[in-house]
Amino acid sequence: MPPRPDLQPLTIDVPGVGPVVFAPSPRARRLSIVLRPFAGVRVTMPKGVALARAAAFVTSKRPWLSEKIAEMRQLEERLAARSPRGPAIDPAAARERIESRLADLAVRHGFRFGRVSVRCQKSRWGSCSARNDISLNRKLLALPPELMDFVLLHELVHTRIKNHGPEFWAELERVAGSAREKAARLRGYHLAVL
Repeated sequence: MPPRPDLQPLTIDVPGVGPVVFAPSPRARRLSIVLRPFAGVRVTMPKGVALARAAAFVTSKRPWLSEKIAEMRQLEERLAARSPRGPAIDPAAARERIESRLADLAVRHGFRFGRVSVRCQKSRWGSCSARNDISLNRKLLALPPELMDFVLLHELVHTRIKNHGPEFWAELERVAGSAREKAARLRGYHLAVL
């Protein structure tokens, strides 16, 4: 079913703030503002709230937003410095290297998976479907080897455990070691700057 037009996000330039994404949501209960590095300002709008009211809400928060946007710009600079752009990654070579490493880890730890796709993604390092098909980001090759392995093992563990509960983390710790520490390190590598 195609998305309803009235629920599509709309980007508007708000004076004194800059571009703001206004995103209607049938689940939202109140107007809320979120700032994310490399994504900017997003306003979630409950059903029935007019765009003019949401824009006025943003304008009323302008002093706070100016301060937060400045902090976000500093964070973006730090993330960019920690995740320097590497050389361009050849898609075919990336697929071969990543699939080969995934297969090695699966054999070593006794995992089975379905199909594998490797492509350039903007928001995720990888995912595992209900049918155990694994999708991976070719930007994994820009990570330190131990973090690439961590992502691959994360998805392989999802072939057995489909959530992020305690059992999942226990299994990931067993096969990857220092799982929480590696997850924290991985957050320092922002996909938008690789």
